[in-house]
Amino acid sequence: MTAPALPVFRRTPLRRLAGVDRLAVAGAVLLGIVVLAALLAPWIAPYPEDGGSATHPLEALLPPSGAHWFGTDQVGRDVLSRVLFGARTSLLIAVAVLAVSGVAGVILGVVAGYAGGWARDVIMRVTDIFLAFPALLLSLALAVVLQPSVTTVIVAIAVTWWPWYARLTASVASSVATRGFVDSARCLGVPAPLIVLRHVLPNSLTPVLVQLSLDGGGVILTAAALSYLGLGAHEPTSEWGLMVQQGQSLFTTDWWVVTFPGLAILVTAFSFNVLGEGLRARLSR
Repeated sequence: MTAPALPVFRRTPLRRLAGVDRLAVAGAVLLGIVVLAALLAPWIAPYPEDGGSATHPLEALLPPSGAHWFGTDQVGRDVLSRVLFGARTSLLIAVAVLAVSGVAGVILGVVAGYAGGWARDVIMRVTDIFLAFPALLLSLALAVVLQPSVTTVIVAIAVTWWPWYARLTASVASSVATRGFVDSARCLGVPAPLIVLRHVLPNSLTPVLVQLSLDGGGVILTAAALSYLGLGAHEPTSEWGLMVQQGQSLFTTDWWVVTFPGLAILVTAFSFNVLGEGLRARLSR
């Protein structure tokens, strides 16, 4: 007589969600809202023309109301519309910086970690030179030399950000390169570039992806700082740091001009940090 078969309990969507870190979910949802608002800005902004160079002098510095939820700025532009269009600029900078610095850092880090020897020494010494300077100070120096623009912000931050990813990737890749499955691939005569692409690189990306999610908030804050100092985006571009700089002198009288773009920076940076911390906590288990 055989024992009765035990029922098979399948993981329902709710059970799967229960295993996901709540911090990561909260950060992802909050960041998703910001991204969605940025993508849909031309359609959901109450005054799309105010995202550019339009001016309405007769409506300058109106307080928040039903017609202008976030009020208007010094030249009568709707602050809510400019915050929505500013999200496009700020997220574009963040994505571009993380993509450029991440790709450059991962490539150099994998080469240094797998090849070792003089290649690792050269790459690591170059990264040490960049890391010897405070990232914000070096970004400021580069931005001063270049013409103020969104492209300048991307270049200035990316140049100072890639060494972190190179060092992190090199550390992980050097560990992966000594594992048994990599040694087996070498013994079978698999070419080194193929080993790197199929084995070393995929197994080195997890900590880099977590670090990228954590660094998104830092990039947003650094980009806002450069624009605030007049070294980044300029009129008529809508950018949160530039909006804060333009409204700082009005804070005590017309608080909405600076408060809402400042809150946008805070919420976006917070969502990146929460998402990154949630992913790190989840992957460290």
